[in-house]
Amino acid sequence: MSFTIDDELWSAVGDPIRRRMLDLLLTDGGGTATTLSARLPVTRQAVAKHLGVLDRVGLVHVTPSGRERLYAVDEAQLARAIAQLSSVGATWDARLRRIKRIAEAIQRNQQS
Repeated sequence: MSFTIDDELWSAVGDPIRRRMLDLLLTDGGGTATTLSARLPVTRQAVAKHLGVLDRVGLVHVTPSGRERLYAVDEAQLARAIAQLSSVGATWDARLRRIKRIAEAIQRNQQS
């Protein structure tokens, strides 16, 4: 199975704060910029910007909730990201196995 890699998606999840935000949203079933900022080492404004990035790539969806906006993880997009990661991992595993075989062949030739 082959997947097209979405660079914007991986750029979004490449940031450790955004990954932590996704973890918190998954654990809590959702949250606001205010609730997330209370649990992260960044300001509420920074959390809002990070949430904007996650929203643009579709990893979260937003529901207005009074004066706040409630964010939740989009599970379909998260599944797509996981599938991409699995595909990339399988590709690199195959490459590393080939590199290992080449290195072992070179080592055998040098020993003979």
